[in-house]
Amino acid sequence: MALHIHEAWILLFIIPALVTPAAINHEDYPADEGDQASSNDNLIFDDYRGKGCVDDSGFVYKLGERFFPGHSNCPCVCTEDGPVCDQPECPKIHPKCTKVEHNGCCPECKEVKNFCEYHGKNYKILEEFKPSPCEWCRCEPSNEVHCVVADCAVPECVNPVYEPEQCCPVCKNGPNCFAGTTIIPAGIEVKVDDCNICHCHNGDWWKPAQCSKRECQGKQAL
Repeated sequence: MALHIHEAWILLFIIPALVTPAAINHEDYPADEGDQASSNDNLIFDDYRGKGCVDDSGFVYKLGERFFPGHSNCPCVCTEDGPVCDQPECPKIHPKCTKVEHNGCCPECKEVKNFCEYHGKNYKILEEFKPSPCEWCRCEPSNEVHCVVADCAVPECVNPVYEPEQCCPVCKNGPNCFAGTTIIPAGIEVKVDDCNICHCHNGDWWKPAQCSKRECQGKQAL
């Protein structure tokens, strides 16, 4: 029994001596962070120069292929010298455009103002309207309002009146004129006092009446 114990102690001293550093497999142990960092520095990335083009998201395009890079809405062609992008001369946006889209290479007008605004109201293109009794207006295709103001003739009386919804004044009692401060009708002679008979100028209603003295009535006897 003592012999077996002695042999066991001998084996315990001999076995560690037989295990050499070369016998340890380093793949069985994970590398530390320093070793991992040094191994990443040796990675080789693909070089696409002269072979293709890469957009902002990292997508690779072949030579001759058209694509839209992330920073531009204009199409580009992949060449050996890199992307060659179109730079078109975009048309001008209509000044009356109310909705512009920028989804394409050039901005595009999607909605043009199709009405006119006049004194706070909107009118359709070619619509005619009367903002006042003396105005006639129309909404032009240029979105501008053109108006014509009525030119009233000189009234044939000294007391014209304005009727509702009418532009020009009217002589409700016909032509007349002033004889002093008295209004007399045209076309007849009017005795304005004991000594004067007056009548209006024919057609010149704004002029004072023509008067002539007659024998005064009610002359006191001597």
